Amino acid sequence: MKLKDTLYEVRDRVATITLNRPHRANSWNGRMHTEYRYLLQQADQDPDVGAIIVTGAGKFFCVGADTNILSEFTESGEYSSGTGPDLVMPGSDEIPTFLHEYVYHFALSKPVIAAMPGPAAGVGFVLACYTDIRFAVPGAKLTTAHGPLNLPAECGLSWLLPRLIGSARATELLLSSRKFLTDEAYQLGLVHRLVEPEALMDEAQAYARDLITRNSPESLRQTKRQIYLDWHRDVGTATREAGDLLQTMVGQPDYKEAISAYLEKRTARWSGQK
Repeated sequence: MKLKDTLYEVRDRVATITLNRPHRANSWNGRMHTEYRYLLQQADQDPDVGAIIVTGAGKFFCVGADTNILSEFTESGEYSSGTGPDLVMPGSDEIPTFLHEYVYHFALSKPVIAAMPGPAAGVGFVLACYTDIRFAVPGAKLTTAHGPLNLPAECGLSWLLPRLIGSARATELLLSSRKFLTDEAYQLGLVHRLVEPEALMDEAQAYARDLITRNSPESLRQTKRQIYLDWHRDVGTATREAGDLLQTMVGQPDYKEAISAYLEKRTARWSGQK
């Protein structure tokens, strides 16, 4: 696919997807959505990629849907995603409930880190919430944005945000659609790390490299799967599956490598073989 509204780079086994419409504050449109899903799939299927970073060009992450598109909805009276027939569904199809708009992040086998260089609103805020780990610059504005536009909470955010920061805090943010800063988001636990703008990408990439160096690919894949599946399951089911996974994974080559690396006090050389 020829990229127009995104950029893609792989370095040191970390793939970086950049939302690249800085002249429109990286606002979301059908083309960007199509490219983003395609690139997620490419990164998830690439054996030379261990983790994925999502960021925005310039001083914005993503300020939501392009206002030109919102105006079109006024004229037509209908919502349209603006995507075409080449739209892919990233991630494994093992769990059907994950195969929905933005929920597909949960079906990916690799951790996704948001590196937010500036504001995120509307669908941009949704996108950040669906990543696994969030880094952001201090003082950037965030908002769900939907209330003043006579829209509902978007894309499962009413389900997701309470699970990330708790029901009471999420209810207030969702009902008010108020603007708040990344500093408050950090206090709420929504943002994991605040980083000055000049160091944001270096710190996110260093974190991603450390993540995939210390942890085996299969451990990352299964742990991510467990986290999001267990939001739906009782503790007994979660515990039983953890036991089954334990029996399977101690027989894999990377378990033997992990023990050898620990005893020899060296960095493990992960094969990713199951």
